[in-house]
Amino acid sequence: MKKLKGLIAAPFTPMDEIGDINYNQIETLIELYENNGIKGAFVGGSTGEGASLSFNEKKSLIEAWGQLKSPKMKTLMMLGGTSLKEMQELAIHTRQFNLDGISILSPYYYRPSSVDQLVDFCKKVAEVVPELPFYYYHIPGLTGGNFSMAEFLKIAEYKIPNLVGIKYSSANIMDCHLCQNYKNGKYDILWGVDEALLSGLSIGIEGAVGSTYNYAAPLYNQIIDAFQENNLVKAEKLQLKAVKMVELLVKYGGIGAGKAFMKLIGVDCGWFRQPVSKPTDNQVRQLKKDLEDIGFFEFCSKLS
Repeated sequence: MKKLKGLIAAPFTPMDEIGDINYNQIETLIELYENNGIKGAFVGGSTGEGASLSFNEKKSLIEAWGQLKSPKMKTLMMLGGTSLKEMQELAIHTRQFNLDGISILSPYYYRPSSVDQLVDFCKKVAEVVPELPFYYYHIPGLTGGNFSMAEFLKIAEYKIPNLVGIKYSSANIMDCHLCQNYKNGKYDILWGVDEALLSGLSIGIEGAVGSTYNYAAPLYNQIIDAFQENNLVKAEKLQLKAVKMVELLVKYGGIGAGKAFMKLIGVDCGWFRQPVSKPTDNQVRQLKKDLEDIGFFEFCSKLS
């Protein structure tokens, strides 16, 4: 598998009014991505409520994305981070439905005590589908797996032949830089901090996974274009717009408010499952006003 370049969306898992998965809306998400320069989808992660989905729901999600996946995009499945047996079964299911790769988190209940233990755990999942690219999903702020990813690569290189790279959702720029340059860039390091995309680009990152790419892909593509044109002043100004947008996301509830952004661009993905809270109707109306004030609707993603 070639390295992923450009923006990789972390899709919301669409929910209906009673909190069941609305599989029909996945096709709308794919259309949205194709229309806004998205190069891939990283399904079932934090934005996709992977930790809130049942085993059977994850299997059905794999099936839906496998049946609908666009030839223009790579589609990866995040399998989980607690049950080894479930992740092995899901990995096999992912292969059966022709998705392009798998990923897992650090176990976050019974946590590994060392990088070696983490690598061995990852190996047990990756080896059941040796032909599928495997990405480790590094998000220590949620899992507590705060290990050096540079050390992870040094060990995993010899134990996980199908290791392709890391989804790096941490602001540890030094560790990420070491990963990016490990053995002359052998591995695909995907940047996972949307509000600091420019920082990732500055150390050579070429692919990025994020939730805000769902609804603001044109802005981030402009950041990438400006950086590649060596217009750093323009890139920084554009990045500041993203910072202000993420500031509003945090103001109105963080990850749970992301689906309000989607509603405001015309793509209804329902709301997050509990215990994630949702903004009130009044808050959504105020959010719309605040977004208008920062010019969001000039750079947001559009269905057509």
